[in-house]
Amino acid sequence: MFKLALVFGTRPEAIKMAPLVKACRGVGHWDTRVIITGQHREMVDQVLELFGIEPDYDLDIMSHGQTLTDISQRTLRGMAGILREWRPDLVLVHGDTNTAFAAALAAFYERIPVGHVEAGLRTPSVQSPFPEEANRRLIDVLATWYFAPTERAAENLRREGVDPQRIFVTGNTVIDALLAVVEEDYQFKTPELRGLDFSRPILVVTAHRRENWGEPLVGICQALLAISAASDLQIVVAMHKNPDIQAVMEELLGADEQIILVDAPGYQEFANLLARCTLLLTDSGGLQEEAPALHKPVLVMREVTERPEALEAGTVRLVGSAKDSIVQGVLELLSDAELYARMSSAPNPYGDGRAALRICGILQEKYK
Repeated sequence: MFKLALVFGTRPEAIKMAPLVKACRGVGHWDTRVIITGQHREMVDQVLELFGIEPDYDLDIMSHGQTLTDISQRTLRGMAGILREWRPDLVLVHGDTNTAFAAALAAFYERIPVGHVEAGLRTPSVQSPFPEEANRRLIDVLATWYFAPTERAAENLRREGVDPQRIFVTGNTVIDALLAVVEEDYQFKTPELRGLDFSRPILVVTAHRRENWGEPLVGICQALLAISAASDLQIVVAMHKNPDIQAVMEELLGADEQIILVDAPGYQEFANLLARCTLLLTDSGGLQEEAPALHKPVLVMREVTERPEALEAGTVRLVGSAKDSIVQGVLELLSDAELYARMSSAPNPYGDGRAALRICGILQEKYK
């Protein structure tokens, strides 16, 4: 019997791995088990409930004020015990988190092959985004199988010397998850979202990257105040759970009546908000893939992106984190109907919603 472990610990990982869990658990003669680290606690539990996933192991590593070292250390130790006792044939990790890197390293130490879902993404600097860029590069050093979301990501791996026979272009599983939860007649549960006027334009904002902590976050908030003053936008800020980020946002934005601050909604709630908004302003990576699938233009508050396909397709524009650049980018998109139409109608380069089935099929072929 083929023994497969799927490991994740953050909300984005859980969302992107959920379709793969479903597909692999559907193979009757496999022993497929889910290991969660709890790097994000409440947010991961919401995703597990939404997709009906019961984890087989829970390392429950999350603690108040945890550092990157804490996350990696606890994951490495917890994974080691499971891997030594169970001995799976393959460990699948996703993306670029500390959970993914530490789990891959634990598997490598136990001489268990690693499959990297969403492999091959790159930016020019190992420092940006931090620590994600380093994590995904390190995982790709350790991996045996590489499931690249796009041909560009696959080419990055080939250029780094990875055996082409181990690389598979599958699309991104996040599109699978997104299409499964968006509903035309969805009723919002969050009171602030229920109160939105969807006949008026809505700007959805997320900001959480470490490189945007501190002064950049203050500049982002000042930009939102300027956008509010210059437009009739309803601005929905989905705040990350990090209390330091929330404190800054609440202090600077809480008094503006056009700015609605909400705790990060559950995945289905947020996906349906994306489906009904006008545009997205974010420093997220995954949202650069999701929003275009719903035909929403994306302005990215970063200087570089590991998703150049979105830039080339025209679904995404980089505006950086400086106040004036953010304001200009949002107001230009609102006032230029041709630009808006071009960005919102550009084809999404990240797949058709069948990535998980492709990955599962590849594994069935490799592990007959």
